[in-house]
Amino acid sequence: MTTNTNASTARPLYGCMGLGGTWGPEPYGAADIEAAEAAVGAALEIGITTFDHADIYRHGKSEAVFGELLARDPGLRGRVTLQTKCGIRLPDGDRPGSYDLRGKTVLRRVEESLTRLRTDVIDVLLLHRPDPLADPDDIAEALTSLHAQGLVRRFGVSNMGAAQMASLQARLELPLVANQLEMSLHKRDWLEAGVLLNTPGAAANGFPLGTLEHCRDHGIRIQAWGALAQGRFTGRQQTPSERAAAAVLGELAERKQVTPETVLLWWLQRHPARIAPVIGTSDPGRIQACRQAVGRPPELDHEEWYALWLAARGEPLP
Repeated sequence: MTTNTNASTARPLYGCMGLGGTWGPEPYGAADIEAAEAAVGAALEIGITTFDHADIYRHGKSEAVFGELLARDPGLRGRVTLQTKCGIRLPDGDRPGSYDLRGKTVLRRVEESLTRLRTDVIDVLLLHRPDPLADPDDIAEALTSLHAQGLVRRFGVSNMGAAQMASLQARLELPLVANQLEMSLHKRDWLEAGVLLNTPGAAANGFPLGTLEHCRDHGIRIQAWGALAQGRFTGRQQTPSERAAAAVLGELAERKQVTPETVLLWWLQRHPARIAPVIGTSDPGRIQACRQAVGRPPELDHEEWYALWLAARGEPLP
């Protein structure tokens, strides 16, 4: 068995975006509640206790069906950490989607999430996407008010870079505790940014260099959405590099007697930034396949970790 060099492994979260039925205007029904109960039950069974939401998921229905589960089981709220996000406006008729982090909007959205979730406090609130028109002082005032009222315990961001976090933190006494980014063996710009420096490929990368380092230095937990890469390495591989990485993944899973899903999550958790994967599938069986990523440290050594990266990369490092 390989030795884990990551002394404190970040535990996965469960992402609730797949709960609540369709993305259309149709209301959720009994079958949607039962499907949510099965998914949440599977997550709890493997040891996941943090559940990630956003006010826009299924047009609010993801939060609402989770609220139904909390109402059915009054003891559940005390066993879980509730995280939700606000800041995105979905398209509505002729109006395109946009972002809105005005303080008054944040306050209203939190009240709406509390109602749907049937709880009196949100444990962690993330700002979902940067709003170019938002005033950081206005945001900080809204967050401070939410905390003072006892409506939100902690705050973080999503899809933001180091400079954006630093600007908000300079105006906020409460520490930012999380940054949720798309990260996986498929979505690797966060990783590539650090090695493409001083190469022609750097300009095309786009990921804000220094973001991971900022989070590590300031105690901001990095959460990886899309961690299972939408099945690209566990049955849906289409490109030569995806097929090559899937082969390496399968060999490692067989050797270590775990599932390929576990190895995918271990690959993220093995990084010294202590990345916490967000498991977003609503399939109870696939949630169960992630069990060893919750209960065991990542058993990937240096060579195994690089073997997965290079296979998925499909070309040598610079």
